[in-house]
Amino acid sequence: MDASLLPDLPTWQRLGGAYTAEEIAQQPRVWAALASLLEAAQVRIDGFLGEALRDPSQLVIFTGAGSSGFIAEMVADQINAQWPAEVRAVHTTSLLTHPALYLRRDRPTLLVSFGRSGSSPESVAAVDLVRDQVEHARFVDITCNAEGELATRGHGRSDTLSLLMPPASCDRAFAMTSSLSCMLLAALSAFDSAPWATRLERLRTLARQGERALDAWDGAVATLAQAPYSRVIYLGSGPLEAVAREAALKVLELTAGRVLALANTPLGFRHGPKSTLNGETLVVMLRSAQPLARRYEQDLLNELRRDGIAGRVLSIGPEDADRADGDFVLAAPALPDPWLAPLWLLVPQCYALQRSAALGMTPDNPFPDGTVNRVVQGVTIHPHG
Repeated sequence: MDASLLPDLPTWQRLGGAYTAEEIAQQPRVWAALASLLEAAQVRIDGFLGEALRDPSQLVIFTGAGSSGFIAEMVADQINAQWPAEVRAVHTTSLLTHPALYLRRDRPTLLVSFGRSGSSPESVAAVDLVRDQVEHARFVDITCNAEGELATRGHGRSDTLSLLMPPASCDRAFAMTSSLSCMLLAALSAFDSAPWATRLERLRTLARQGERALDAWDGAVATLAQAPYSRVIYLGSGPLEAVAREAALKVLELTAGRVLALANTPLGFRHGPKSTLNGETLVVMLRSAQPLARRYEQDLLNELRRDGIAGRVLSIGPEDADRADGDFVLAAPALPDPWLAPLWLLVPQCYALQRSAALGMTPDNPFPDGTVNRVVQGVTIHPHG
């Protein structure tokens, strides 16, 4: 447990946030454990995937609901750019309602499912749907729960590869934190075209960088969370748009909607959403590692700071000459944006935790009345025939 994030465990227990704080802080260690797990599983992974990614007729769908769906969005374009196969992200919540838009019976399809619990009704139903609707369907289940339905239903099946994450990644708190970053890095590692030695070293490098980031940023995030911003806007481009959506969701979840959080792209923000700005708004730009994207991001940062309408404007990302006072920066390794996303997510995760506590809420369970649940409830799966 990281001492800087949890200086007083009894205090976090009293505030009802010990699980969330611990699961945020443990992420670098979980990423290192994931590297060892994947190193042992690489032959099994390569054997299952075979030549599928080299086949232009192959469709690969990354899927999940909520935060797990955002993982799919973070991963898909990065993998699609590396292989002849068509790779796309489709949330289970869209796949189930409009299957004809995404599935073709005669097209080989690999469904890659993300699930912390592996038991959400949409995740299980999406597997059943694809198995029923596609003649040549196979499945990769990336889940944190060995007892969940994805893991147990896929066990021993020749058409399914089950990738269980390190046990600590199965978050006990309401919000997905270490489960999300672990499943994201597992997918990037399993489907990347680089040699396995390179992929595993990336994971271990990120683990070391994550420890440094938590030590460097914890105090500043706690101070930021005391400011009474009633709106938070996260901005990100390319794969970081999904990171922005996940960051906004963390604020909505852990404050039970008392802080309004939105997400957009740097270029899209001017097309209407900029009207949400006022003196109670915090704007956070997630900076890309790509030089072209950074120029567009910097243009908007300059504009927002010059306008002076927002309460505060800051950024999170790689160290560079464009940094401003209060930005969260790190001397990050030269990696694509999706690989760096777990580092940048540490700030929104910590902010949501601290903001929840500052509002007098219980971060581990911000909905004690049960209106929103850790594993979604109340979903009726309707026939798709």
